[in-house]
Amino acid sequence: MKLMMAAPSPFVRKVRVLIREAGLTDQVEEVEVVTSPGGAPEDLLAANPLGKIPALVRDFGPTLYDSRVICRFLDDRAKAGLYPDARLWEVLTLEATADGIMDAAVLMVYEARFRDEAIRSQAWVDAQWSKVDRALSALESRWISHLSGQIDMGQIALGCALGYLDFRHGDRNWRTGRPQLADWYARFESRDSMKATVPA
Repeated sequence: MKLMMAAPSPFVRKVRVLIREAGLTDQVEEVEVVTSPGGAPEDLLAANPLGKIPALVRDFGPTLYDSRVICRFLDDRAKAGLYPDARLWEVLTLEATADGIMDAAVLMVYEARFRDEAIRSQAWVDAQWSKVDRALSALESRWISHLSGQIDMGQIALGCALGYLDFRHGDRNWRTGRPQLADWYARFESRDSMKATVPA
């Protein structure tokens, strides 16, 4: 299998961390591609008509895309138990929350990089950060207990989301007022799978 990817993407990092946690590194070749909101290379478009990463090109069957679809597939293939039945809805909700943080954080980057300066909207950027801020506060106040115990896909997604905030929005200091979340992330980012996939 081939994972079409760009290392800075937090959605790609989710898949790459799962691959390492599930012991699938010998089954998935990572292929770097260059994309932008306005275009994608032909090989990526052939694999995913949306032109988005990550995309998992399988040896048999159609290409899978969207990080949540790929993660479910690879977890099932490896029988890794990252979506445990006993906590499935909590894990899926935590993953969705992390993905929402990533969505908003990536859109903030796009606004600065890909829109003409004359039409950039600071109010729109602030609105995206408000989504991130509310989600982080909810995680601090209501979800900390779900971040302990055996690793699951919700934890992986959140770790990648927080890592992306450090990578692209470090000046906003998401840790302020969230000591429990900051402590959890300090432990989680020390995992080998996280250290091997730090964006650069």
